[in-house]
Amino acid sequence: MPAGNFWSVMHGRFDLSQRFAAIRDASVALAAPLSDEDCAAQSMVDASPVKWHLAHTTWFFETFILERFEPDFRPFHQAFRVLFNSYYNGVGEKHPRAQRGLVTRPSRAQVLEYRRNVDARMLAMLRNPAPEVGALVELGLNHEQQHQELILTDVLHLLSMNPLFPVYSRDAPEAAPEGELTWDEFEGGVVEIGHAGTEFCFDNEMPRHRQFLEPYQLASRLVTNGEYLEFIRAGGYNTPSYWLSEGWEFIRAANLTQPIYWRDTHEFTLRGLIPLQPDKPVLHLSYFEASAYAQWAGARLPTEAEWEHAAPACGQAWEWTSSAYAPYPGFKTPEGAIGEYNGKFMVNQYVLRGASLATPAGHSRNTYRNFFPAGARWQFSGIRLAK
Repeated sequence: MPAGNFWSVMHGRFDLSQRFAAIRDASVALAAPLSDEDCAAQSMVDASPVKWHLAHTTWFFETFILERFEPDFRPFHQAFRVLFNSYYNGVGEKHPRAQRGLVTRPSRAQVLEYRRNVDARMLAMLRNPAPEVGALVELGLNHEQQHQELILTDVLHLLSMNPLFPVYSRDAPEAAPEGELTWDEFEGGVVEIGHAGTEFCFDNEMPRHRQFLEPYQLASRLVTNGEYLEFIRAGGYNTPSYWLSEGWEFIRAANLTQPIYWRDTHEFTLRGLIPLQPDKPVLHLSYFEASAYAQWAGARLPTEAEWEHAAPACGQAWEWTSSAYAPYPGFKTPEGAIGEYNGKFMVNQYVLRGASLATPAGHSRNTYRNFFPAGARWQFSGIRLAK
């Protein structure tokens, strides 16, 4: 196994077993408000059915841990190795991503049976794990937490396609009002960014390294719905000078005039269609929209180094930065199929920092590097301005 914090595990065997069971149960609980039909549908290529998320996270443990370390390993179902592989070319063939919504079988009940089977085998292994198992389990649990957030983002997109505006859950996470806007000042200079310490992190957060920053200011809070509404009313979506060239072509081609889940004076949320709240953060923006708003506001998006150095509280939205998603100096891709987790995606994407209201508790830190292409709008993404 490669050395470094990517593989560090702070939990003892008993604690890790408890953590495994709790996180696995949390994924099933996220699907509980949904019908079988809800769990099988795929609203677009970039989203996946909830049933697929539940199966793929199980596939991860079966493929990368049980297949390697369980004595007399036998797969739960041989076809699942291909059916629920996502992008790991080192593992073998994959079912086409765009066709995940066509996989009506196995049923939701069979997927849950698959989860129970793998969970029982994993918990048995955790009673006396091989030295490398603990680190792989910790990676698998963080991977599952990423998919827990994706379950919510994908469900929201799916339900938004329904003219009935169905409610996912009245208890779903919701945004809180933002406070007064102030500007925090930073002197800049040579700073260090990247993960340090012994707790878990992903490989793309390392190695820790130095960067030089000019003096800058960072907004104390996120841009709100009311502020973004002013941008729209000022002709923001009709003024090309605010937009990057590709962004202008992007909104013109799709005839975009407002954020993806706005319905004029209302906003579609996991709690259904609600009146637009002016003091709550504007969510579900693309990088193009975030950049255009910053240009209109006489500001800019922060770099990821500025964001991490300032260390704002991780909160309600993943915050777009102006930094391209690229490897840190000295980054090395781990060996094997696990090495495909992050490194091969370091092109044509931008870094987002922080966390969102849909991020599982304990799954955020100031060095976390989320990433999406510039046109992604269905994530819980927002804007924190810099100058």
